[in-house]
Amino acid sequence: MMIKLFVTLTALLALTVAAPAVDDASATILTQENSLEPDGKYAWKFSTSNGIQAEESGQGGQSVQGSASWVGDDGVPIVLTYTADENGYHPQGVHLPTPPPIPDYILRALKYIEAHSQNN
Repeated sequence: MMIKLFVTLTALLALTVAAPAVDDASATILTQENSLEPDGKYAWKFSTSNGIQAEESGQGGQSVQGSASWVGDDGVPIVLTYTADENGYHPQGVHLPTPPPIPDYILRALKYIEAHSQNN
């Protein structure tokens, strides 16, 4: 339940922050679907007149997968996909920051340590 709540709130927060404010005041819901099964499986999706689309499905309290898309303030479409399960929340999207590459000297040091490890 906490995973679902966290993921849903995260996706909605991202949509609220990133969606163009000009269209938000007059946006309307174009489509909306919700499904909840007795075994805890669920699914929902919606789309709005200002270009926001989102969907999510999963097994309550165990795992979820979903996506959201909108147009950023700069006019560039943004697509976010995510999963969440016992291994955590895993968002993906070209708009998300990525870590810098590991410096070559660190890679060489790790190879040296591995080659000279006493556990070999």
